[in-house]
Amino acid sequence: MTDRADAGRDLGVRRGGVPEATVGRLPLYHRVLVDLADAGVDTVSSDALAATAGVSPAKLRKDLSFLGSYGTRGVGYEVSVLIEQIGAELGISSEWPVVIVGVGHLGHALANYGGFTSRGFRLVALFDEDPELVGTDVAGLVIRPFTDLPSVARAEGVTIGVVATPAAAAQDVADALVAAGVNSVLNFAPVVLTVPPSVDVRRVDLASELQILAFHQQRRGDELGQVAR
Repeated sequence: MTDRADAGRDLGVRRGGVPEATVGRLPLYHRVLVDLADAGVDTVSSDALAATAGVSPAKLRKDLSFLGSYGTRGVGYEVSVLIEQIGAELGISSEWPVVIVGVGHLGHALANYGGFTSRGFRLVALFDEDPELVGTDVAGLVIRPFTDLPSVARAEGVTIGVVATPAAAAQDVADALVAAGVNSVLNFAPVVLTVPPSVDVRRVDLASELQILAFHQQRRGDELGQVAR
């Protein structure tokens, strides 16, 4: 989820003419299309693609129209072309170097995630300040001391950093990332980060997402209870 208070740049504005809500759905469309391509599907109708993605056909067609893709009546969309168009819009046609700071249980899990490369990202370094972790190997990368972050980020041209530290350390990590030239931050720490206006922050708050699910589950139970009465 995106926390507006977490973002240095207003993520609600349009970028390149594409609404932010549409941008949020493009990765989903891309994943569905890649699965279709892997299954040998060459073309897909807007109805079928929308159903698989869990959106309405009208919303899908409007989203894709911002990319200049309107499909062919009676045929639908060419899967390979749409993958290329969405990939170009998302900037995943080339690999983006990424670093992870904080290699505890969450950091380990993120480092071992196999989807980075297939989605246009290259994990180049892991950092931690725990001397017992520094020097150990995770997912083929040796964990570096946090003090190495500036030199590595600049050498690798890193623009995306992942914060997977406890809340108390997150702001210092964010400051170090920004100072090293990183202008996009994915924050897993349960804290709001303060960053310059030129920096984007996406906050992943698992506890809040679970609370939202609990809310809907409770509402569902209340509705079922009312029906039963």
